[in-house]
Amino acid sequence: MLIRALQFVSGECADEVAPTHGLPQSGWMWIDITAGPDDIDDLADLAEQLGLDTLAVRDTVEDIDLPKVDDFGTFMLVVLHALSEDRIETYELDCFLSERRLVTIHEQRSPSVDVLWDGVLSRPELASGGPDEALARLADVATRRLVCVLDVFEDRNDELIERALTADADFLMEITAVRADLAELRRAVHPQREALDILRHSISSLISDGGRRRFSDVFDTASRAAQGVDGARTALAETLDAYRGAEARQATEVTKVLTVYAAIMLPLSLVAGFFGMNFVDLPLLASPTGWLIVTGFMAFIAFLSLGVFVSLGWTRRTSGRSAGAILGRGLVEAARTPAQLVGAVFEISTMPMRSVAGSVTGALRTKPTDSSDE
Repeated sequence: MLIRALQFVSGECADEVAPTHGLPQSGWMWIDITAGPDDIDDLADLAEQLGLDTLAVRDTVEDIDLPKVDDFGTFMLVVLHALSEDRIETYELDCFLSERRLVTIHEQRSPSVDVLWDGVLSRPELASGGPDEALARLADVATRRLVCVLDVFEDRNDELIERALTADADFLMEITAVRADLAELRRAVHPQREALDILRHSISSLISDGGRRRFSDVFDTASRAAQGVDGARTALAETLDAYRGAEARQATEVTKVLTVYAAIMLPLSLVAGFFGMNFVDLPLLASPTGWLIVTGFMAFIAFLSLGVFVSLGWTRRTSGRSAGAILGRGLVEAARTPAQLVGAVFEISTMPMRSVAGSVTGALRTKPTDSSDE
């Protein structure tokens, strides 16, 4: 079990302190814990020292919960889901909010927590407000990482459409991977939006007016992410329909080519069958140039039939766009990009990053999202 703690006094961040360090006369503490099921007993002892409900702390480690908000009066349990560092997979981030303490618990390394932790140490203005506003900032970082992946999806879907229009044999494998990634995001985005909606309307004394405003901003971001997931699922369904249409078109083209060949060979077979009959009085049968005349006649029929089919457009090749290079399986590449962007933005902004649709091309745009810090 890994534990670290920060102490904030008068809106400024002091040096890191021991987790069991007493609260200052004015200010608050942020305790971050990385613990797994094997650390449940040590975690329960620490929870008792911090005045948290032991059963609630045990449940955060033993059970997997969707994003939610539980109000225990003296403290609140806020369960968030954040994106892993290098893959499309969400992990549970449990946050215990009290009047002067914020405790975050997660089983694996949390890029969102690390970014905010380092940002608070380097930029004192990020420590403004109480633990509720810090929790809102943390929720903002986690939610915006999800939005970044959805922003990259548009470029990813364009590539899939190119593959679909050519009925690429590997298309189904590619789109299945993307759909699985979107399903993983959807399981987190919609419940998280509901949890943030509860926080922005909460009447608990643990959340200040400033905290509610921040949670309201994060709710807007989560709503955008939820709409993006639903839109992406619809876009994938349309792309799959395009693939099925292209596949049916290819099957039709194959059938058409076979039909043309059969139509050309039919009169030739008739001519060959006629002159192949065993009758002695057949015309040209005794002529030394008869076979040349019949062969020329058959060639004339073949070219005439082919010309008719070409004029009707039956042998025209379909115009398909060449497929572009695919970035990789699913949306994994998109997951890696936002993790770096969030850290970069925190070095120059007082608030978490703004989603950057141009991340695929390497363009980096930043914009502060919280005017209350200025």
